[in-house]
Amino acid sequence: MTNYVRASRLQVANELYEFINQEVLPNSGVEREVFWNGFSGLVEELTPKNKALLQHRDELQNRINEWHRKHDVQDAANYKAFLKEIGYLENEAEDFKICTKHVDDEIRFQAGPQLVVPINNARYAINAANARWGSLYDALYGSDAISEEDGASKEGGYNPIRGQKVIEYGRKLLDEAAPIIGASHSEVVSYTVVDAQLVVTLENGENAYLENDDQFIGYNGEAEEPTAILIKHNGLHIEIQIDSAHTIGKTDKAGVKDLLLEAAVTTIMDCEDSVTAVDAEDKVLVYKNWLGLMKGELSATFKKGNKNTTRTMNPDRIYTSATGEEMSLSGRTMMFVRNVGHLMTINAVLDREGNEIHEGILDGVMTSLIAKHTLLGTGTYQNTKKGSIYIVKPKMHGSDEAAFANLLFDRIEDLLGLERHTIKIGLMDEERRTSLNLKACIEKVKERIVFINTGFLDRTGDEIHTSMTAGPMIRKGSMKSATWLKAYEASNVNTGLETGFQGVAQIGKGMWAMPDLMADMLEQKIAHLKAGANTAWVPSPTGATLHAIHYHQVDVSKVQNNLLSQLTDRRDEILEIPLAGKPNWSKEEIQEELDNNAQGILGYVVRWVEQGIGCSKVPDYHDIGLMEDRATLRISSQHMANWLHHGICTEEQVIETMKRMAKVVDEQNAGDSMYRNMADNYEESVAFQAACDLVFKGFYQPNGYTEPILHKRRIEAKEKFGITI
Repeated sequence: MTNYVRASRLQVANELYEFINQEVLPNSGVEREVFWNGFSGLVEELTPKNKALLQHRDELQNRINEWHRKHDVQDAANYKAFLKEIGYLENEAEDFKICTKHVDDEIRFQAGPQLVVPINNARYAINAANARWGSLYDALYGSDAISEEDGASKEGGYNPIRGQKVIEYGRKLLDEAAPIIGASHSEVVSYTVVDAQLVVTLENGENAYLENDDQFIGYNGEAEEPTAILIKHNGLHIEIQIDSAHTIGKTDKAGVKDLLLEAAVTTIMDCEDSVTAVDAEDKVLVYKNWLGLMKGELSATFKKGNKNTTRTMNPDRIYTSATGEEMSLSGRTMMFVRNVGHLMTINAVLDREGNEIHEGILDGVMTSLIAKHTLLGTGTYQNTKKGSIYIVKPKMHGSDEAAFANLLFDRIEDLLGLERHTIKIGLMDEERRTSLNLKACIEKVKERIVFINTGFLDRTGDEIHTSMTAGPMIRKGSMKSATWLKAYEASNVNTGLETGFQGVAQIGKGMWAMPDLMADMLEQKIAHLKAGANTAWVPSPTGATLHAIHYHQVDVSKVQNNLLSQLTDRRDEILEIPLAGKPNWSKEEIQEELDNNAQGILGYVVRWVEQGIGCSKVPDYHDIGLMEDRATLRISSQHMANWLHHGICTEEQVIETMKRMAKVVDEQNAGDSMYRNMADNYEESVAFQAACDLVFKGFYQPNGYTEPILHKRRIEAKEKFGITI
């Protein structure tokens, strides 16, 4: 049972109240009484506005459901007129450019990979923070990016055949990123610094130079015998590490032991889809880790082999510049924090009537208060050089909701004594009403926006739910080639460029979800850069290091310049609903789709509800590990709910499928001692019942979101099994 403390006109869970008073407010420049009084006033002012926005969502959805029941969806003109009539499709905003100021260079200028990590796992969060730099040799050697053909196996001890393949790959990258006049890096026997210039000595004894002298930035060690050479290409750094005594270096003619790539330039520390935070206890862990990150003092101790290992955040990297002065580069990624959206409430704080307050308001206030410490420099490392706080705001629908987020940030700045627009916003384009009105949404936050992106899973989940009554949807695997999705992806980039994002803010693309398939990622994910995105999500530090290669292969700024001359309005295509028409799927095809969806739902839900794991590598129906978060459930559960609603399958068929797939998931988790089998007792399994709820109640969930059911069932599981952090 939660114990509450009265704080002004709020009731605050005791553990949260004590954490804020004892660990966050000291040295924040905000007095305790001022904070709690101001927070109370903020909740009282903004709660009615938040509720009204959610009510408007429901009203729009009800009207769309009714329209589809009565009209032919093929009548595109009539459909578009209806959406305009009800305000779902907004008037186009007048032309403008965003005018966000005090944005850190990592966001403005450095195109590069972006990690998303559950902030409630300190070890993962530190790994992500430190993923600003990654070993190319380790990433290549330990992944399938390098083929195991011709004796290049990665099993067992060090394999020199595989090692040579890695070295050759690295030299090829250097030749592309920092070419030498008339020669290759594979011919180099030594790197030296002479008169502020990088000199390379070749096998034939001759000296050679970089085609572009400006790429040489600095070095470590002595100029005549450096231990590291720092070069820069397309805004990202590569460090050539030299050590002739090293296991790898002694086999290399130039003594090169590794190439260190600047990789995850930015990271989203996530309080939302990849975490399981349902009460005050969970929220304190989330906020405590964010505080540690903002002060640069977060650490995690864990057992590695037979030894305890403690991991901390990396220091800055120090070099001697080409001209002889000391210089430094950040050793850590630039961190955003992703708050939750406008929908959910949480019992960590109650208002004066005893009602739960909106979790998005709580997150906004607490993560900003915590981040103020990095502005004041109270810790070891600072996240920002420009004095900004970066918050990603997900799951907003239309410009009114973007305007509400802007108002929330205004009020938080007033509460914390921050200058206007200190808090920057990342606006996730993952709801249909936002996609169609993205320009209007951006206009509402044009003085604080630093990020937009696209995401297949949530966006498809909303696509299905919005048009639930229009008819049965195409199979989930066909969605990626659907007209609406291609238009949505292109429109997001177009709108960002049209409104002045280039050189100011990030345009992002979604996650590569298969962390074990890095060769495929290297082949396919370069498409995100060619589409004009200057950042894209990766599932691991290894993924970030390998994806960084793409940013040396493609100059995103040039791509964006080309796109600026061919911007088009894609909204009519976005409005093309991915209906199956009159499907003629076989029984086997229908069952295959149900099996795939059910297995994915169960595999993720059982960890979320009963183990509190919000993001992990979950084996899919074909035993391929997928890095999953809550968005996985939204698309799969809404797809099954849609087919059920339109009679493509029956309730009995879905139940049978869920039970059969529960046995599959149980077998896939057989090696986990903490796992509770679902098939032992379907009726008593909290996870199994949660998975069924997501499908059978999917039609009625607000915008198809999974949070209300998951939170309720997670609280039930915590109480039933006595789970504490």
